[in-house]
Formats: sequence, C-alpha cells, structure tokens
Amino acid sequence: MERRYTIGIDFGTESGRAVLVDTCSGEELACHVTLYPHGVMDECLPSTGKRLGYDWALQHPDDYLLVLRQSVPEVLRAASVDPTHVIGIGVDFTSCTMLPVDADGRPLCALESFRDEPHAYVKLWKHHAAHKEAARINELAQARREPFLNRYGGQTSPEWMLAKAWQVLSEAPEVYEAAHYFVEAGDWIVSRMTGSLTRSGCGAGYKAMWHKAAGYPPASFLRELDPRLERFVDTKLSGDILPLGARAGELTDEAAAMMGLCPGTSVAAAIIDAHAGVPGAGAVRAGQMVMAMGTSLCHMLLSDKEVHMEGVTGVVEDGIIPGLFGYEAGQPAVGDLFGWFVRQALSPEVAHEAQEKGIDVHSLLEHRASFLNPGEHGLLALDWWNGNRSVLADTDLSGLIVGLTLQTKPEDIYRALLEATAYGTRKIIETYEEAGLAVDELLACGGLPQRNRLLMQIYADVTGREIKLSASAQTPALGAAIWGAVAAGKQIGGYDTVVEACASMAKLREETFRPDPQHKAVYDRLYEQYDRLHDLFGGRGGRQIMQELKRIKLQQSQSLA
Repeated sequence: MERRYTIGIDFGTESGRAVLVDTCSGEELACHVTLYPHGVMDECLPSTGKRLGYDWALQHPDDYLLVLRQSVPEVLRAASVDPTHVIGIGVDFTSCTMLPVDADGRPLCALESFRDEPHAYVKLWKHHAAHKEAARINELAQARREPFLNRYGGQTSPEWMLAKAWQVLSEAPEVYEAAHYFVEAGDWIVSRMTGSLTRSGCGAGYKAMWHKAAGYPPASFLRELDPRLERFVDTKLSGDILPLGARAGELTDEAAAMMGLCPGTSVAAAIIDAHAGVPGAGAVRAGQMVMAMGTSLCHMLLSDKEVHMEGVTGVVEDGIIPGLFGYEAGQPAVGDLFGWFVRQALSPEVAHEAQEKGIDVHSLLEHRASFLNPGEHGLLALDWWNGNRSVLADTDLSGLIVGLTLQTKPEDIYRALLEATAYGTRKIIETYEEAGLAVDELLACGGLPQRNRLLMQIYADVTGREIKLSASAQTPALGAAIWGAVAAGKQIGGYDTVVEACASMAKLREETFRPDPQHKAVYDRLYEQYDRLHDLFGGRGGRQIMQELKRIKLQQSQSLA
C-alpha cells in the first residue's frame, strides 16, 4: 500500500503550525509555522485603536484562516506529497479561546457594525477580564452545592466559556444578542473546514462544564446567575458534542481549495492544544502524566478512576484518552515568565554580551545559571506572574522573589524563576497523589524541553523523578495528526483506536533526565520554604496581600481612566 499521511494543525498563542506525518512510521516530513499578523491584542484594537480594559487578551480569527492558507500548502510542497495521499486532518487549539459567531458561523468582528467592539472578537485563553463573573459563578455554585463544581476542584475560571460569555452579556448585550453561537476557536476552525458546526467533548468538558451524562450546568442555575442566561445552553451552546477521534466531517470544496487538499478528506473533532500532547508523547495508560511546557505549563494525568480534589482544573471521562479519566492542572506562566524577565528586567549589558557571543539571552543566562549549585543564589520565588491556576485557583495572585540583595546577579534570578516553576509542578504532583491518584511516569513535551536542558534537570531534581521527553519538536501537532489518523480509520491507512495510532506514530527520545540525589536533598529543604510561602501568600493563612494589591491597582487605574 502506498504511504499515507495526516496533517496536524496546532493553533498556539502567537502562531499556528502544520505538521505532515507518515501514518505508518510517525515520521514528520515537514513543518511550517505562520505567525499571527494581529498577534495578541491586549492594549487596543489595531484596526481602530480602541483601548482595551485591564486583563484583556483578544485575537483576530482571520489569523487562524491564514494558517490554513499558508502552512498547510507549504508542508505539502516541502515534502512533495500528493494531496490524494493525505487521509486526515486533526486540529488542536488553545482553550478556552472562544468567539461569538452568527448563524452562518461568521465571526461578529467581521461585521462592519461590530468592527470597533472588543467583545465581538476572539477572547484568548488568557483573557482574565471576566473575573467578576467567575467569582459569582463560584459563589452561587457553592451555595447551591452544584455537583459540576466538584469536577473542577471547587473553582471555575474566568478563562472559561460561561464567564466569558456572561461578560459579553453584561458589558455588550447587543453582541450577546447578535451571537447565534459562542464557540471554541478549535470548533470554529473545524467548522470552516467542514461546513458544519460540531463541538468537541474535550473543549466542552474542560472549559464549558459539560459532562457526558449530566450535560451542562442546569438552566435553573444559569437563571439564578442572570435571568438572561436561562437559555444560554439551549441556544448559544447548541450543537452535537463529539468524542475525541470522531470524524467531525470532511473538507468542503472551498476549504480544500484554500488548503491545497482534496475535498472529502476526513477532519477530526478538535482537541485542546496541551491535551494533544498526551497522545503525541505516546501516553495512553493510567498513571502517566504529560507536562506540556511552553508559554504556560499544563499537567495532564491519565487515571482509571475519578476522584475530586482541590486545584484540579478539570477531570473529564474520555476527555484526553478514551476509556480513561483525564485530569488537568496547570501553571499559567512558565515560558512567559522567563520571557518577561529577559524583556523587562535585564540590564542592557547582558543583551550586549549575548549579541557579542552570537547567542540569545536565554542561552546565555542558562549557561551562567548552570554553574550555580541549588540554593547558592539565596533566592526563592513564587511563579504567579499570571496568577495561580493550580492548586490555589486564584488569578489575583502575583509573583514574588525573596532573598534579593545588592549582590544578586541576573543568572541568580533566572535560575530562581526556573526553580519556582518546578516547585509549582511538584505541588501539583503531590496534590494528585494525596488524593489517591498514581503518578507513575513523567513525560514532557513542548518548546521548553527542546531548548532548556537546565530547566529539565531542575524539574527532575525538584520532583525526584525521571523525566522522559517526546521525540517530536511539535508534539501537540503530532497528537492532532494522530487524531486525524483515527478519524480517517484503518480501512484507508489510518487507525481504529488512538492506542494503535500511538504505538506507530508517537516516539520518545532515548535521553532522559534523572534526579541528582545531592541536588534533590537541597531542593527538598528549599521546597519546604516554598510550601510555606505558597500557603502564606496564597491566602490559606487568611491573608490576602497580593489580592489587595491588585484591588488597589485596579481601583487606581480606573480612577485615572
């Protein structure tokens, strides 16, 4: 049989990429990245200059279509692959990244009447401006003892579908009324390919509080939140919900022409980007935890049982791998945190030295920091520059560095920030285990493991565990391609199950990172202090120092507006 291929399309925070994969060997023949021209809009609308509020993060849906137009044809060209040999397409997407659309699926921001209305645009996953709505959702759900809340660690997030949609209703009711649907961007891009809207059970389960037996939160709960929300599920969230691996449809003539593919090619239901890294790393068994490490860090644990615990941002049956419960926790600032330090807190001399040596600043700081022993810099940091997602679930928390002196050097701070994210991961692992879940194996994927060896060694030392790495530089895109092969099916060169697909298409590196016993002993001592800071500044002692600082900041910024 001739070789067959699938394409995985990974829509990230700053760019989208397509990877062309051989379904038999898992070989990645070509990859192409398209940067989003509009980027992340967090200050103003670029088309009109209209200012955005605090904690806003928007995107333009045209950027996603550009990925289909540019990256998909380019991987076909680069690999010299006949489009007739491409049997399936899979899509992964940041989440909850959502947008309002009309009855034909057109984004409302594309309409002239809403071009200057921020609420008509895509709300990116890290849009946190719906914090008031999320707080009220949590308050009411706790008061009513809503069962759905237990599946999310007792807290919902301002990042999620209901809070964001309610913010639209509260602040721009005309947009809410005009929206025929609110959709995950992953479901929207699939609908642009297939011509019909379906919803992924992955996105619905983790970000819209949907359960395959209980459905969405009840209408009585939504009515008590706001009478105008009573029919939100029946209207704005309507549509068939598909399990992972399901065939959402096939490429229309229009989409095929745009992408350089053949009409009728199978398109899989969308999956959340980090979750796609699980099959991409070959994880299909209970006890395996995959860390998707990029701008943020998502921890996905597979288990054969369901338990409820604090700090988990979702447990969904069949939500990551069919037949297993998928648990999600996360840290919202990892790569973003290191990037902030390099952009905002470094002296020009460091950048100049990196330029003279012909390396980037991160590489220079990693090299310098690698000569430091654990604890030598005398610093300890909390990694909450973008709030805390797990286990405190509080977006109002902020960053902290303890131990700074006049002798502190840039590489000291850089290493302390690397260590802080590792401590946060250890806290998440311990939370899983304290709840009775086995964490038997750690796997890592994403951009950071590919670039920063020191970071991975620190994670091994802090957690005391061996860490295995995905062999793919584009693991979520590979995972999406694996789902594309499952949607296509075995009969035409794909697979009938994700377990079969992963056995052939997913690979791990031979190199692993093992903990250094001496380093681990020091990090155990440092982690004890981290744990104390975590509870003190996280509000567990009744203090809300960081939250009060944010309240004052918000009040002052509003008074000056």
